[in-house]
Amino acid sequence: MSLPVEDLAEHFRAIIDGLGEDPDREGLQDTPTRAAKAMKFLTQGYEQDLAELVNNAVFESAMDEMVVIQDIELYSMCEHHMLPFIGKCHIAYLPQGRVLGLSKFARVVDMYARRLQIQENLTREIAEAIENVTGAKGVAVVIEAQHMCMMMRGVEKQNSRMKTSMMLGQFRKSQATRTEFLNLISNNR
Repeated sequence: MSLPVEDLAEHFRAIIDGLGEDPDREGLQDTPTRAAKAMKFLTQGYEQDLAELVNNAVFESAMDEMVVIQDIELYSMCEHHMLPFIGKCHIAYLPQGRVLGLSKFARVVDMYARRLQIQENLTREIAEAIENVTGAKGVAVVIEAQHMCMMMRGVEKQNSRMKTSMMLGQFRKSQATRTEFLNLISNNR
């Protein structure tokens, strides 16, 4: 279980002090509490559960063709530097008698993104969650993101983007299915 905001705020106060800044300075007096609340929000995925999040929003359907949900915004935190990475997630699945409510895809993305992460694991976790919830014949996830840990520090490359993909079931087995998905998400760019 995570610490209460008040306890986290004390840690942020120590960090501010450790950086050589005065945490009692007018502009910083409330910063430890604000930073603690922000961090709690940015990592709220730890407090969420997939079954509760989906909340039985899986419905019977005769649909058996590809369903694509594209350009789901995501905001996550790099587990190595605790700096943000920001991007888009594209999801496709091949229903097998059941479809998932549309808004639940964004909620699944947010649940896993709102944890300390690396993009590679985030991509896999989203794909496996969608497969688990829907029982789909196949699931594909592509994430493209910009990482502040690469842009603001280190190599400081402003125009770099990372793309990751996870193909499960028919998307892994069938080149034609995979190609159809990749073509659908690359159109209109």
